Amino acid sequence: MAIGKKIEFLNGLQRYKDILTMKKLKWLAVACTSIAVVGCGTGNASKDPGHPKRAECIAPAKPGGGFDMTCKLIQSGFKETEVLKDPMRVTYMPGGVGAVAYNKIVNNDPANNNAVIAFSTGSLLNLAQGKFGNFTEKDVKWLSGVAVDYGLVAVHKDSPFKTLDDLMKSLKENPKGISFGGAGSVGGQDWMQTAILAKKAGVNPANMSFVALEGGGEVLTALLGQHIQVGVGNVSEIGSHLEAGNIRVLAVFSDKRLAGKFSKLLTAKEQGYDLEWPVIRGFYMGPKVSDEAYAWWKNAFDKMMTNQKFDAVRENQDLLPFELTGEEISAYVYKQTAEMRQLSEEYKLSK
Repeated sequence: MAIGKKIEFLNGLQRYKDILTMKKLKWLAVACTSIAVVGCGTGNASKDPGHPKRAECIAPAKPGGGFDMTCKLIQSGFKETEVLKDPMRVTYMPGGVGAVAYNKIVNNDPANNNAVIAFSTGSLLNLAQGKFGNFTEKDVKWLSGVAVDYGLVAVHKDSPFKTLDDLMKSLKENPKGISFGGAGSVGGQDWMQTAILAKKAGVNPANMSFVALEGGGEVLTALLGQHIQVGVGNVSEIGSHLEAGNIRVLAVFSDKRLAGKFSKLLTAKEQGYDLEWPVIRGFYMGPKVSDEAYAWWKNAFDKMMTNQKFDAVRENQDLLPFELTGEEISAYVYKQTAEMRQLSEEYKLSK
């Protein structure tokens, strides 16, 4: 993937996948001995000081995109597994593809024991590039990873681009003649995927045309309205539009073909372009949340993710397992953010 150096954060993905089975078995062995933390039923706020008074998931973008989907994933997951007794609400805090929410939590609401905030690989990339202001990955408490998604490139159903080769040839001939659209600004993960495509076509990324949009929902709206020619996004965001025949996916940025309804989609690799882009989805909390609250949420996520009902919820949203919590997700975030700083320096994007 990375030019001159394949993105090292991809190499760490398989290592974390390998420990999922071990983590599930370990948790099943101890889950029902931890009643004081989560309990073996729905949880009881009156007996557990760490239980949220009103659980909230903050999606740091407008409705309809990846962050919204990430919050809806655990909203359904907690309900189906009965880990959380009362319904979880989802609220939206768009701005800077996560920057506004990050700044608000750190500056104004650092001790909010009731809220978890969605993040993705794109959030870590922005942190690595200094796009969250003076804050770094060390300024919040990383809570859990819950799923992995994959990037893709798609066009309108009436587009003249029938294959990835069609797009690459046209991009090489006239870089500025193709309008790409993606969530976030220059340097964000959608821009990065587009830049890597451009380099593989022998084009300087500075010469391509990229329209920065707030989230995945806006990217799809722009693509369906033919305000952009090519949309860069994630697999989990396009299921309904793909089934309706509104869009054509030219390539998925996974290491191998996906299963189920996406099994017919070609990967970039099998079309001759060595490009992978996994999108990790997870959650963090404010830096001053109580130890009791953090422990409650960590154990709640652990318990939810050992339940087969959550597996079904996640699969229904076209996502794959990625299950780390507590110290393990923190270590993962620190490592990947450091590696993304190196990647960003290659593209001269770091501040």
